[in-house]
Amino acid sequence: MLIMLKLAVFMIVSFALFGVSRASLRNYRSHGFYRFFAWETFLGLMLLNLDIRKYQPSSAHHIMAIVCLILSGHLAIHGFQLLRREGKLDKRRDDPTLFWVEKTTVLVTSGAYKYVRHPLYSSFLLLIWGSYLFIPSWQAALLAIVATLNVIVAAKIEEKENLLYFGAAYSEYMKRTKMFITFVV
Repeated sequence: MLIMLKLAVFMIVSFALFGVSRASLRNYRSHGFYRFFAWETFLGLMLLNLDIRKYQPSSAHHIMAIVCLILSGHLAIHGFQLLRREGKLDKRRDDPTLFWVEKTTVLVTSGAYKYVRHPLYSSFLLLIWGSYLFIPSWQAALLAIVATLNVIVAAKIEEKENLLYFGAAYSEYMKRTKMFITFVV
C-alpha cells in the first residue's frame, strides 16, 4: 500500500514538474533541462527515504541530515530574497526556459552571492545529501549522485547563459567567487 502511495505521489509531482519545465525540456542545452532531471531524481530519493520506521533520530547521519536540511532552507530563502530584491526581475526578459525568479536583469553579487555563484544550487545540493543521510543506502547514494551530477551540469550551462546575458561582468564575477561552496569549489 505504501509503495502504491509513493508511486502515485511520484507521478503527480512529476506531472507538475513536467508542466513547469516544458519549455526547458524542449532544449537540452538549457540549464532547466538538467534541473528537471535533478528534481526528478531528488523526488525519487525523497520518496525512497520516506520511511519513518527506518529513521534513527540519535544517529550521527540523522543529525547531519537535519543540519543539511536546515542550512538548505536558510540558503534557499536568502538566495530567493536577494534575487527578488536586487536582481530587478523583468518578465519581459525573453527566455521561455527561465522561471520568473531567474529573469533578473541585474547581476546579484551581495549576500551569499558575494561568495558563491549558485547559492540556490548549493541549497539544492544540501537538500539532496540531507535527504540521503536520513536513511543511507546504496540506492539512495545512487540517486543522490545522479541528482548531484544533474545539478552540476545545470549550473555549468547556466554559467554559459549568464556569460551571454551579463557579459564581462559575469566573467569577472566568476573569477572572484566559487561555484557552490565558499573557499572550496
